[in-house]
Amino acid sequence: MNAPPNRDDPIPEGLRLGARFTGYLLVIIAGITVAIFVALQVAQIVVPFLAGLVLSALLVPMSTFLQRHRWPKWLAVVTVWVVVLGLLAGLVLLITFQIRSEIPEIQEQVATTLDAAKQLLATQPFGITEAKLNDLVDSSGKWLQDNAAGLGSGAAEVGTTAAHVIEGVIIILFVTLFALIDGRGIWTWVVNIWPKKAHARISAAGEAGWKTLTNFIRIQLVVAASDAIGIGVGALILGVPLAVPIAMVVFLGAFVPFVGAIVGGAVAVGLALLFNGWVHGLIMLGVVIVVQQLESHVLQPWLTGPTVKIHPLAVILGVTAGAAVAGIAGAFFSVPVIATLNAMIHAAKDYRVGQR
Repeated sequence: MNAPPNRDDPIPEGLRLGARFTGYLLVIIAGITVAIFVALQVAQIVVPFLAGLVLSALLVPMSTFLQRHRWPKWLAVVTVWVVVLGLLAGLVLLITFQIRSEIPEIQEQVATTLDAAKQLLATQPFGITEAKLNDLVDSSGKWLQDNAAGLGSGAAEVGTTAAHVIEGVIIILFVTLFALIDGRGIWTWVVNIWPKKAHARISAAGEAGWKTLTNFIRIQLVVAASDAIGIGVGALILGVPLAVPIAMVVFLGAFVPFVGAIVGGAVAVGLALLFNGWVHGLIMLGVVIVVQQLESHVLQPWLTGPTVKIHPLAVILGVTAGAAVAGIAGAFFSVPVIATLNAMIHAAKDYRVGQR
């Protein structure tokens, strides 16, 4: 039985309850803040780890599918890796071939565009003549000479960044490889770290989170491929240079909801406007709008269904917060992290003893 309220206590019960709730909330916020701070300090490990986890969510189901059809485990793992690496190598070769084959045309078009821009700038109200442009070029050259030391240090930083990129790729490969070989064993080890009475609840939360993550990645893969094919084919039909690289930019951008679609579409429209004129630019804009509308109103609702339960407002706020905290990586990983944590929290909350 609850003790009767002390009427001599000057603090109202509602205020006491609010203070307790606020205290709990502050502790949770402090924990999240510390976790984010620590993650930012070791971002060179956390970001590749998350990338490897996302890639594993795509590859592990493929390997499991092959193993269910009586493929040996080692053969399933090797086959998945060969297929993925083959696709990546093919895309890189295709993009490289198109860029090399279209460089002369691009250089010619850039020179024509620059001449037109010079003529436009020389007219009123700009009044920037060729002599002023030459002065600007000379000033830029002097600035480069004066800041050569700073640029040298920047080049050194680029070299350091390249080393970090190589380290990150190695981490991604190892995370994905071990997830394919012994993902279930790794998760069992993580669960066993916690008190024994919490094992069942944590296992249920992990299974729900993994299911949501794999569904989310597959959905985003289909959506990204659809956007890339639609906009890439449109650019190819209009004769826009670099149609395949445009499709690749759209494909990668689709993994960042809302923002990625805008950036990918802007690249396609900008290149069409620059190389093919304003008419083709408007047509390309129409293609981008149609593709994005089909994605938003047909593909996403049909594919997502009840598997990934995230409100659009949470997606927008998550992408914005992730970009503010960790830049591009934060924007990229914010939505899958939110979706996975949301599923895990609900599964842990709804778990009942004896549930399987």
